[in-house]
Amino acid sequence: MLYQDPRIVALYDTLNPFAADTAFYLALAQTAEHVVDLGCGTGLLACELANRSRRGQRVTGIDPSPEMLRIARARPAGDTVTWIEGDAGALPFFGATDCLLMTGHVAQVFLDDAAFLTTLAAARRAVRPGGRIAFESRNPAARAWEDWTPERSMKRIETPDGKVVEVWQERHAQPDPAATGRVAFTTHYRFMPEPGTRAVEETLSAASELRFRTLDELTRLLNRAGFARIDWYGDWNRAPVDEMSRELITVAR
Repeated sequence: MLYQDPRIVALYDTLNPFAADTAFYLALAQTAEHVVDLGCGTGLLACELANRSRRGQRVTGIDPSPEMLRIARARPAGDTVTWIEGDAGALPFFGATDCLLMTGHVAQVFLDDAAFLTTLAAARRAVRPGGRIAFESRNPAARAWEDWTPERSMKRIETPDGKVVEVWQERHAQPDPAATGRVAFTTHYRFMPEPGTRAVEETLSAASELRFRTLDELTRLLNRAGFARIDWYGDWNRAPVDEMSRELITVAR
């Protein structure tokens, strides 16, 4: 699994730092009494919420990866967050929430509509009247997968301990994702040897598959889960969705 190897998990924050999406969700959850970060990863957002929360706000982070949660617990304010190893099935045990967030394109890991609908329905039951959920999914019209080639996606990063790692994606040969809605790819991590050492170059690889759903597909699933009011945005500045939007950002009640 992608986020079970501690060497890959250690790179997550360098590859996914605080950005416009983090600021969007922080603002959205500012007034909530209880915030749940479902698929919280290394806890960046949950701990930012805990750091900035007004007195009495509760923050719960849920993720299936113990390696991710190990990093989350060690963050500043990590001891004030309730961390749960699990998925949406854990939601009934932690009380009603005012704001449930699913960030980092976690909505796309649900390849099957039934599985995603189960999670959305669990979120609907967990959110108290007047509360909301929010998540984002890549807009298939933007065809982001076309950049998932070694030539287009290659990046060179430096880890906190000074090591250099080259990271790139390689999309698998498959039918046009615009027709199937599914994209399979492998992410490669090449750890470069430090100069003057006997260390050798090492490459780790992790296979993934994501589901790209249209706005209409997402709307139907949200409606079936019981969400009647849905606001859509095409970027983190709350611009309307159009054919050029790279994101489909939803806030649903």
